[in-house]
Amino acid sequence: MTTEIETTVQQSLADASPRELADAIVKILDARKARDIRLLKFKEGNDLTDYFVLCSGTATTQIKGLAGEVEYRLGEAGVHPLHVDGYETGMWVAMDYAHVIVHIFHKNERDFYKLEKLWNEAEEIPLELID
Repeated sequence: MTTEIETTVQQSLADASPRELADAIVKILDARKARDIRLLKFKEGNDLTDYFVLCSGTATTQIKGLAGEVEYRLGEAGVHPLHVDGYETGMWVAMDYAHVIVHIFHKNERDFYKLEKLWNEAEEIPLELID
């Protein structure tokens, strides 16, 4: 049985813009109970990426599960990461989808690295704008 999130992700990613991809990732993470999800948009001309999606998990098993779910759901729609790093330890998983980079942290790692502050020039997109 296909859930609403599965249908939405599969339909919306055929020719997705970076923002649509980021929104789909946020929805997947939210459905899997990720905590403190943030969507950051970088200014035009940034060489790194267009968007960061950041979230936290409560344990390494949840963090790995969140990363696995993102990879699985996007993979079903034909979207695959260029690179995944940190899955083995499950403390900070980074998933590179070119225009969108996903960071899934253990709370301690997120508190230590403070990417939101490091990339403070990025604009935070309010999640209530994602339908």
